[in-house]
Amino acid sequence: MGCGMGKSEPLLKECHKESISVPAISAALLIQRWYRQHVARLEMRRRCTWKIFQSIEYAGEQDQIKLYNFFGFLMDHFTPASSESKTDLNSSLLHRNLISHIFRKNEICLDTEWKRYFCYKSIEVTKSYTGPHLTFPMTFCGVSKLVEAFKHKEQLHARYVLQLLEETWRLLRTFPNISHVIACHTKPITICGDLHGHLEDLLLIFYKNGLPSSDKPYVFNGDFVDRGKHSLEILLILFGFLLVYPNDVHLNRGNHEDHIVNLRYGFTKEVLGKYRVHGKKILKLLQMIFSWLPLATVIDNKVLIVHGGISDTTDLDKIARVDRQKYASALRPPKMKVHGCMTKMNENREREAFGQVEGRRRVCSLTYHSSAPDHRHDLPRRSLNNTPVCSKLDLSVDEKLNRRCRLSGFDQARCELKKSDSYLESKTTETDLDEWKQIVDVLWSDPMPQNGCIPNEMRGGGYYWGPDVTEEVLRRNNLQLLIRSHECKQDGYEFCHNRRVITIFSASNYYEVGSNRGAFIRMGPDLVPHFIQYQASTTCRELTLRQSVGWTERSALQALREQLFVHRSDLISAFQEFDPNNKGMISVTHWASTTERVLNLGLPWRVLRPQLVSSTQHGMMDYQQWIKELSITEPKLEQYSLLPFQISDNSILDTMYKNHSNLETIFRIIDTDHSGLISFKEFHQTWELLRSHLKTEISAKAIADLAQSIDFNKDGSIDINEFLEAFRLVDISAHN
Repeated sequence: MGCGMGKSEPLLKECHKESISVPAISAALLIQRWYRQHVARLEMRRRCTWKIFQSIEYAGEQDQIKLYNFFGFLMDHFTPASSESKTDLNSSLLHRNLISHIFRKNEICLDTEWKRYFCYKSIEVTKSYTGPHLTFPMTFCGVSKLVEAFKHKEQLHARYVLQLLEETWRLLRTFPNISHVIACHTKPITICGDLHGHLEDLLLIFYKNGLPSSDKPYVFNGDFVDRGKHSLEILLILFGFLLVYPNDVHLNRGNHEDHIVNLRYGFTKEVLGKYRVHGKKILKLLQMIFSWLPLATVIDNKVLIVHGGISDTTDLDKIARVDRQKYASALRPPKMKVHGCMTKMNENREREAFGQVEGRRRVCSLTYHSSAPDHRHDLPRRSLNNTPVCSKLDLSVDEKLNRRCRLSGFDQARCELKKSDSYLESKTTETDLDEWKQIVDVLWSDPMPQNGCIPNEMRGGGYYWGPDVTEEVLRRNNLQLLIRSHECKQDGYEFCHNRRVITIFSASNYYEVGSNRGAFIRMGPDLVPHFIQYQASTTCRELTLRQSVGWTERSALQALREQLFVHRSDLISAFQEFDPNNKGMISVTHWASTTERVLNLGLPWRVLRPQLVSSTQHGMMDYQQWIKELSITEPKLEQYSLLPFQISDNSILDTMYKNHSNLETIFRIIDTDHSGLISFKEFHQTWELLRSHLKTEISAKAIADLAQSIDFNKDGSIDINEFLEAFRLVDISAHN
């Protein structure tokens, strides 16, 4: 079977000399040709499947950033257009107040106030608690026991969680923005990529490679949280080892170490679900910890490790000087230069203050900011959190940290501060924007094969950079290799840019069981990367290549059908443009181009057509029948629909389907106490925010009907989780 197709004739002559029958070798060649075609088809199917998963993932990230940019617009634009009514102005101000708390700076207050809010000593560990008990300072034995406990699905007590997080926060503040590591023969460095809550992958890495220690240093390159179910456990394990080996365990920040991103992708929900009483404090403490994570690691002054990548303006000297703790969220530049304080205003005073502002401020896109001067007026404005600002106070003599204190994360009644009626002037300088851009680029960017540097429109954040940019940045900093993560790869790793850039991804089965391997890198003093691959699930290791591709392909097509299903109204309207006589038929070409225009996923629709469209005749298809078939999945006609609520306006259901994740994000922003419950009024305000974001009409009656329908116990409040669970796409056959 080692015969090449192009060498068939010489082979036949050679085989004839050896008395091997011509029919036998011809059959072997046919089998070989068939096998190669079979493998090629599987590879094409695998690539299409991968493209579907990735496109849907990146579309979600675009939605997240667009929603957050909309919030930023509300915060920055105080004055309505001349055509806007007083009602619209009041609505805008209401929306601004609802979301203002997510834009507050990362506050640090007095030690006394810190201890009051995050105090763990008052939390009792009852005798009924059977989980691990931690002692501080942390020891290797203590962290090892924590690993074993999480392996057996045990949960750490909230007291120990808060204590471990507080110790981590205090340690991280002493670290530089860029960690420097030295590799030697006796202790090669292990580099891990995204884990995304996949605890089984972290445990498998430790099994294959050993636990972190002074002889086994690790670099974990961000995105520890979101998507998976065990993000908090991963953080606690990594923070535990960091406390024990602060010089040998290095944690880079990823784009998901961001409290705004966590609202959408599951980490906020995970923490509140596991710690209902103390979850809010845990999240607030983690928000501060995320902002203190280092931004990069450099090995032997030759290998740069960042989570996302670089751009043509990446400057490691600037990154080293950034005050990183200002950027609790990298989705928006901070407002700096505070000149004074401000007390709370009543609603009339606030409306009056906003009415005095005549100019409009710029909104900075996550992907692009013009360096050209803004000729519009930068006028005085209110504080984003509408709270007094503490004077500069010494947080710690040893660490000599002076930070401005604001009160959003703390009980405002506990801080006795001198109040003032003066205004707070907040202005973003060019230096602030440059710092912010440096951070966004290293957290969000992706490499591309062609030269140049362009905004990353696929994700909505950072840049695409080419081989020429890699060469220039490495040359300028006397580096020889860039290691990054941020992108799932089928083999767990990938080289690009003439092997000067490596992508490492450590969460196996990221999209679906069998969809990809995870990998990590071992690197010694020769700085040659050695890759170790794995798959955490035993199920995927039992599958053949064909079964694995088939499994993931079915999952990807199901996810794609759901996307088509929720956009069915838009698709019908778009198809009707090519069906002036309303016959229900359009060409396959028009179907492919229109579907891409509506969903904007960048998929090869004509290649996918056989899996998505059951039948065509003479290049034409019945799009009305196809729309009906979208609610049915192969192979057993599993029908998707809503649970049986009676709603007066079906358009609100379409809106909810298409913006399910946006709704959850807004819900969790409005649910400021993290109780999981919102009132009818807050429910209405959520939909009003979504309506304003989408610039569409949603009737008040439809919202009221929806609220009444899902308030089963008629207590006037709505459980966020129950609402989102009830109104997701469900398999009716499973309920029959």
